[in-house]
Amino acid sequence: MSSDPTAENETDIEDRTETPRHQRRLLLFVIAGVVLALDLLTKILAVAYIEPGRPIWLVGDIVSLRLVRNPGAAFSMATSMTWLLTLVAVGVVIGVIRIGRTLRSPLWALGLGLVLGGALGNLVDRFFRAPGVMQGHVVDFVSVGWWPVFNVADSGIVCGAVLLVVLTLIGVEPGGERKGAKK
Repeated sequence: MSSDPTAENETDIEDRTETPRHQRRLLLFVIAGVVLALDLLTKILAVAYIEPGRPIWLVGDIVSLRLVRNPGAAFSMATSMTWLLTLVAVGVVIGVIRIGRTLRSPLWALGLGLVLGGALGNLVDRFFRAPGVMQGHVVDFVSVGWWPVFNVADSGIVCGAVLLVVLTLIGVEPGGERKGAKK
C-alpha cells in the first residue's frame, strides 16, 4: 500500500470507471454467446427434422418451418458473392469487438451483443457448411407470411441493428453519455 492518500483515491476512481465498462463488455459477450448457441442449436434441429420442400405449418398458412440453404444475404441478394458476404461478416465481428472496448451503455451492449451473436452464427455456416469454406450456405428455417425465410442469427442481427439505430437517433452513445448533454 502506498502512503500517498491521493494515489489510493485515483486508483479507486479508475476502478469505479472501469467496472461498468468491464460489465458491459461481459454483457455483450454473454448475449452474443446466447444468440450463437441458440442459432447453432436451432440450425442443427432444423437440418435434422425438417425435410427440404416439406414445410411444417405452425400457425395456419402464415407461420411455418421450412428448410432453406441460402448462399446469399437477406432477400436472397448477392447469391453469387458468398465469399464477399463472409468477409463483410468478419468485418462486422471485428468492428463490434472494437466498439465493445468503449462500452458503458447496457443498451448498446445488448444491441451489439445481438449483432455479434448473429454475425458469428451465420459465419459458422459460411465457414463450415457446404459447398466449402467462405462459401457455405446459411441454414434458414423460419417462414412468416411473405417475409423471407430466416434464422435465429438473422433475428439477432436485425433486432440488434434496430436497437442501435434507435439509440443513435435518441442520442445515446456507446460510452453511455447522451449527445448534446452537458458533462
